[in-house]
Amino acid sequence: MREFGLIGRSLGHSFSQTYFTQKFHDLGLADCRYGLFELANAAELPALLRANPGLRGLNVTVPYKEEVWPFLDEVVPAAARIGAVNVIDVRPDGRLVGHNTDYIGFRESLRRFFPGRGPGAPALVLGMGGAAKAVEAALHDLGIPYQLVGRRPGGPGLTYADLTPKVLAAHPLIVNATPVGTFPHVDEAPDLLYGALTPGHYLYDLVYNPRETTFMARGRAAGAHVKNGFEMLCLQAEAAWDIWNLPA
Repeated sequence: MREFGLIGRSLGHSFSQTYFTQKFHDLGLADCRYGLFELANAAELPALLRANPGLRGLNVTVPYKEEVWPFLDEVVPAAARIGAVNVIDVRPDGRLVGHNTDYIGFRESLRRFFPGRGPGAPALVLGMGGAAKAVEAALHDLGIPYQLVGRRPGGPGLTYADLTPKVLAAHPLIVNATPVGTFPHVDEAPDLLYGALTPGHYLYDLVYNPRETTFMARGRAAGAHVKNGFEMLCLQAEAAWDIWNLPA
C-alpha cells in the first residue's frame, strides 16, 4: 500500500483527500490511499512518519509551509527560492525532500484569469505567510509588480488601513493569500473597501471552500472579476503527483 496525505492544523475544509481518492480510482490504483493528518505543531511530523511507514508523499497546508523546513533533509532550489514548502517527497531511503507546487498552480491559473499581466497592472497580495510567498514568486516570474498587505504596521508592506480607494484603483489585481473566509468561517472576508472596486478589478482567492467566498461575492457585487483557488488546487495536486512518481 502506497500512502499519501495532507498535514495541517485544521483540515475540515480540505478537498485534497476527495481529489486524490477519485484520482486513484480513475487510474485503477487500488494500492494507493490518501489520508488527512491534523498535527498540533510541525514537530509532530517525525512521529507521524514513524507511525505510518507506508507514507510516500505529503501535501502541506497552513500553518506549516514554513515550519516543516527543520525536519526536511533537502529543499529543492525552486522551493528554497520561494521560502515555503507545500509538498514533501518521502524518498525510498527515508529522506524528506521539500517542493513547492503552489507556485506552479497559481502561476498557470493566473495566466488564464488575469489578462493585464505586465508592469502597468500591479497587484496587492493579502497575507505574508507561506501561500503568499508562492504568489510572490509567480507574480515576479510573470512580470507583475506587487505589494504585500498585512495586519501589522511597520511590516514589509502595506496594512489594510493603507488600502484607500486611490490605492485600490492603482492595483487591478488583488490576491487573497490568507485563509480568511475558509469554511466554516464563511462570513469572514479581508478588510477592504469593497465599494471602491470596479469592473476593472480581478479578485483571486486562494480559498476554494466555499466555492464563492465572501471576498469574491463582495467583489462580484462591485462588478469585479472573481476566481477561487480550485483550479490552482488541481494544478498543484497534479504537479505533486508527478513529483511523488519520479524515479528514485
